[in-house]
Amino acid sequence: MANKLVKYVFLLLAVSNIAVAEGEKIPDWNTGTLSGDWGGMRSDLYNKGVSLEFSHKSDVMTNLFGGIKQGTAWMGYTDAKVEIDMEKLLGWHSTIFYILYHGELGDKFDRDYVGSFLSVDNIEVGTNTAQFQHAWIKRNFFDNNLSVLIGLYAVDSEFYVTDTSSVFIQTPYGAANDLGQSRPPIYPVSALAVRAKYISPKQNYYLQGALTDAIPGNPNHPHGTHIKLGDGTFSIVELGYTPQANKQPIATASGQQDDSEENTSLRKLAVGYWRYSTPANDQDPANLDASGNPVRHPNQGAYFLTERTLLAEGDDPSQGLSGFVRFGVASKDVYRVDWTGNVGLNYRGLVSERDDDIAAIGVTVSHASTTYQRVNASLGSETSVEATYRAQVKKWLALQPTLQHVLHPNMDPSAKDAWVFGVRIETAL
Repeated sequence: MANKLVKYVFLLLAVSNIAVAEGEKIPDWNTGTLSGDWGGMRSDLYNKGVSLEFSHKSDVMTNLFGGIKQGTAWMGYTDAKVEIDMEKLLGWHSTIFYILYHGELGDKFDRDYVGSFLSVDNIEVGTNTAQFQHAWIKRNFFDNNLSVLIGLYAVDSEFYVTDTSSVFIQTPYGAANDLGQSRPPIYPVSALAVRAKYISPKQNYYLQGALTDAIPGNPNHPHGTHIKLGDGTFSIVELGYTPQANKQPIATASGQQDDSEENTSLRKLAVGYWRYSTPANDQDPANLDASGNPVRHPNQGAYFLTERTLLAEGDDPSQGLSGFVRFGVASKDVYRVDWTGNVGLNYRGLVSERDDDIAAIGVTVSHASTTYQRVNASLGSETSVEATYRAQVKKWLALQPTLQHVLHPNMDPSAKDAWVFGVRIETAL
């Protein structure tokens, strides 16, 4: 399947001959990427509706104390993204074709050195491989208020997402552990899906839902991209409020009130619900029905999230302090963690003349269900703290140190609290 997708993309590139819309801004590849414009080739492709992006992340992480053992490990992540405007390319109205292909290399730092439940690095995967995470086509309708997407899709690209939390290196600031522990189609795997999204005409409200295969990929063959149907379905729905104009005044760094039409203090407010079509076994192996089979329970969960601007710099509303709160629950009879909550702060442009730098701190609590505590003699929760600073050295290069503290790793009463330090190098190629 991977070969067919690649051949299709290059066939589209070969036949493209439609010019960029008048007045449309072309990205500056020479300053924004390490490899530049390839002698004008990238710009030419973009003019014809084809955008090519490549990036790499390298993480060097050290467990300073606690956890499983002290030590240092390296992990790497590389991806390639192809987005094709099919209206420019073939005249297909309001249609986008998108591919994201990624690969991982390196060690298993959290597994071998820390042993946390949440995982302290969001590019660490169980098996190093390369695979498609996205390969879908999307069509917009009704003045772009409704979109329908079909293909290989990972739900954490649009569901359970807050921009303010995306800077962190720990995993629970994307799709949190209450959802992630159920192994849905989220990074690094995807599943065949249908996703529909409606945005209100004023773009203040949205409603989105996705129906996917219940088990992404093939757990018995973790290398590469696999589509294996017949395992039931996973569904998720999210209702959100994302105001585009808010007249409520926002406190600025100068102490003045900014009540401009363009400012938005509340950036996002959303609730979501997810469910598998197939019930799951009770996590207590001794809990059996009259026939001697494991008791089955609904396999489901829900979440709430919000983020807002707390303090905007008067001369640039995009600079300043933002905060987020996220909380999710999962079936307490099925899963180890029955609720997860995280909060955090994010300041863009904290240092003078460093407008693209981001300083952030976040705290996550993963609470163990009473059944899990009883069966495994575990502690009641795991708490993690992360402080990080993302320095945009060049438009194509970012350096990001991180300091993390994990209390009660894996809810194991015998595990010592861990201190972790690491550095991420991120490059737009």
